[in-house]
Amino acid sequence: MRTTLTIEDDVLDRARTAAERLNTSFRQVINEALRAGLRTIESPAKSRPYHTQPHKMGLRQGRNVDNIQELIAQIEGENTP
Repeated sequence: MRTTLTIEDDVLDRARTAAERLNTSFRQVINEALRAGLRTIESPAKSRPYHTQPHKMGLRQGRNVDNIQELIAQIEGENTP
């Protein structure tokens, strides 16, 4: 089947170089490249789920979350009355 495609210059150069190196036709290189690309698109790589390990954080002794402004001041090293 014939169709018209616009192929960017860098892709065209790579395809022609591959055809020469493989001693095959430009048409065959383009068709194989399209098949390989479509296989990749149709079945993307499987990704592994990301897992984190929970850790108990807690507060240091002497810290209190009841007054968040005071806690922030303590953490940042400000003098509190």
